[in-house]
Amino acid sequence: MTAPIREKDLPARKGKVDNATAPTAGAVFHRCALQVNPSHYGGTYRGLATDADALSHARAIVEKAAEAGVSVLAVTDHNNVGGVAAFRDAAEGRGITIFPGFEITSSEGVHVLCIYPPGFEEEALGRFLGGFGIHKTTPSSDLSSQPFEEVLEAVRTQGGIAIAAPSVAAVNARDVVEPEDLDDPAATCWIKMSEVSVEGLRQAFLDPGSRIRLNPRNGEPEPEEHAELVELAWEGGFLDGARVRWNPNLNVLIGGRGAGKSTVVESLRYVLNVDPVGEDAHKAHQGIVRQVLRSGAKLSLRIRSVHPERREYRIERTVPNPPVVRNESGQVSNLLPEDVLPGVEVYGQHEISELTGSREKLTRLLRRFVERDPSLPGRKADIRRDLEKTRQSILDVRIELGQIEERLATLPGLEETLERFRDAGLEDRLRERSLLVREESVLDSIPERLEPFHECLASLRHATPIDRVFLSPKALEELPGKEILADADGVLERLSRDMDDLARRWEEALTRADEAVAEIRSRWDERKREVQEAYEGILRELRKSAVDAEEFIRLRREIEGLRPLRERESLLRRLEHEHLERRRALLVEWEDLKAADFRLLDQAVKDVNGKLRDRVRVEVTPAGDREPLLRLVRDEVGGRIAEAVEALDKADDFSLPQFVENCRAGADAVRKAYSAPRAQSQRLAEAPAKFLMLAEELELPPTTAVRLNLAAAGEPPSWRALEDLSTGQKATAVLLLLLLESNAPLIVDQPEDDLDNRFITEGVVPRMREEKRRRQFIFSTHNANIPVLGDAELILGITASGEADGGKARIAPEHMGAIDAQPVRELVEDLLEGGKDAFETRRLKYGF
Repeated sequence: MTAPIREKDLPARKGKVDNATAPTAGAVFHRCALQVNPSHYGGTYRGLATDADALSHARAIVEKAAEAGVSVLAVTDHNNVGGVAAFRDAAEGRGITIFPGFEITSSEGVHVLCIYPPGFEEEALGRFLGGFGIHKTTPSSDLSSQPFEEVLEAVRTQGGIAIAAPSVAAVNARDVVEPEDLDDPAATCWIKMSEVSVEGLRQAFLDPGSRIRLNPRNGEPEPEEHAELVELAWEGGFLDGARVRWNPNLNVLIGGRGAGKSTVVESLRYVLNVDPVGEDAHKAHQGIVRQVLRSGAKLSLRIRSVHPERREYRIERTVPNPPVVRNESGQVSNLLPEDVLPGVEVYGQHEISELTGSREKLTRLLRRFVERDPSLPGRKADIRRDLEKTRQSILDVRIELGQIEERLATLPGLEETLERFRDAGLEDRLRERSLLVREESVLDSIPERLEPFHECLASLRHATPIDRVFLSPKALEELPGKEILADADGVLERLSRDMDDLARRWEEALTRADEAVAEIRSRWDERKREVQEAYEGILRELRKSAVDAEEFIRLRREIEGLRPLRERESLLRRLEHEHLERRRALLVEWEDLKAADFRLLDQAVKDVNGKLRDRVRVEVTPAGDREPLLRLVRDEVGGRIAEAVEALDKADDFSLPQFVENCRAGADAVRKAYSAPRAQSQRLAEAPAKFLMLAEELELPPTTAVRLNLAAAGEPPSWRALEDLSTGQKATAVLLLLLLESNAPLIVDQPEDDLDNRFITEGVVPRMREEKRRRQFIFSTHNANIPVLGDAELILGITASGEADGGKARIAPEHMGAIDAQPVRELVEDLLEGGKDAFETRRLKYGF
């Protein structure tokens, strides 16, 4: 059998060949018209009158193609190659690739489009036609002398590609006779190639599900816009001078051990400021930043966001400084990387496996799929703040009540002592001096009643004049409703004047009150001096009889000082009741919000299970993570409490409000509910009020359980819990969750290190192929199944010289592309398959 001609071995056509510029970010979709006909076609086969010459006709079609975004034209006339030259001349300098070729009909009557590389000479095309038994130099409807299968094989060995009715790939390739025919959706289709070449077409027909897209009017959905990393560049460090232009879909880094694949992944993590989820991953990341990127290295990442509008940003980060975000004009923004690219995920080597060990981290993973209520976080924050306020208010009231109760506890003893003095006849003799104590207590209370008004006046003075800068003409100049909004400035100006006037009159009223009170105090002080003089005379007489009148007056003063506390106690009891009622209502709302949040998560789980029903099942348990409560118990209750903590951790259908209620009900209720030891149940029941209120304010996160179907395709399901799976199986289950719908990029370093190979081909790759249309993936790998079966749009081959701490990595331009680029394909063969000989030997041994 004759070996097929390779495109790079073909002689260049005399004169210029106008190839479309190869994309810099791997394979992208090109709109292709694969059955374009020369000027004579309409008259020869359709009876259409045409007086356009060959070049004018070709120019008109090329012009229309440029207008319609068609970048590839295959000239495939019936049994004739004479029209190719005109299209080549017309397309020169227009960024449109011309594939030469022809259409023939096999001996059985099958129509075949035979397409050859852009550089193919017309003379060679004529010889190929002759080889198929077509010898006329003018257009004809003659059948080929060869059957269909021989035509296909011959075109392949000639270095071309054949498209026929029985082809496995469905394409739109209706005849283009006039320029207007390019408007027909059936005349063009989209083909993904990294190089516009016959090899690019061949790869597309080998993998049409990934590489061929029909026009939307033919039922093919438009790809979804998504956020993406556009370009990453390094200055300094192991990758100094390297620059990568990312593809919006599947990107795969390949290279030998130590080539720098992990450095690329961790560079993306570092510039995006994404924290590792596990301790081992954190250590590995820090090691690469310090030892491989190294201090002073600068990373520049261009990203494109699509929500709420399409914008580009540049994130820059110099080791060891924080990242800086620049907008499209290059100005430093106040935004953070997580603001411009929310939801991006980065996982280093074995980090997915590390993630499987935490049910709480798995729950955070599921949060990606929750249909968020944007008001919920704010409402929860408000409730938390209000609960904290009521807790503090209740505790403050109770502290003051405790102090009052302690002081009032001395009152009975004081009154009993006072009674003995009365029995001695001092009450009558010292009556006026005794009542003076009560009068003084009344006077001392007057400033207390005035103090709130002084405080209100100070607050009013602080709030005026009202700040109206936000209503100034400059602040409103860009707003369409500025004339309406400007009226508010007058409203606030009048209010400010009114408040100034009110403050002035308020101050005058308080001054009058203070002066009047001072005058009253002065008059009373005069009365006090008169009473005191009489009192001194009585004291001199009483000392002769050894009676302590001073002690009597001191008792009266102390008792009078305690009397207002009863009123204060009554007020505090009312305040405590009000705070408790307010807190009770807040707690009901708090539990409702937590339940609403969980319902959103539970619905997301149902959606996930629906999408992965044959591979993965997920269950979530509300309040499954008890660690916040257990930590609170250890911190606030303390002592020997280990068994009680363990009992709380194991309790089924745990409810925080019920736990608090049980503690308040007493030790028996705690022991009955949680089977905790008696002494430790008593400690919980006697825990301070602060502990119980803090417990009420907790939010115990839900936990996630994952099951994986271990059965092969076509076999009955065999579900196994995550805890019972191998490391690779655990990682497979989690990676399938990571691959589910999201519009944020996913970056994973060597996922196959933790995956079973069968699950890669049966579970991971199909999901990746499905999702890459709506999401960007960046993987590094040693496994050929990911870039080849996943049909990576961009494969990046990394090579390195020297060690990471002193060497240098390189990404050669010829090793950036998809599998349809020969240097890339050869690199994949060598690095991932062990070379062509090794691959062929395995194929023969397997009997394929």
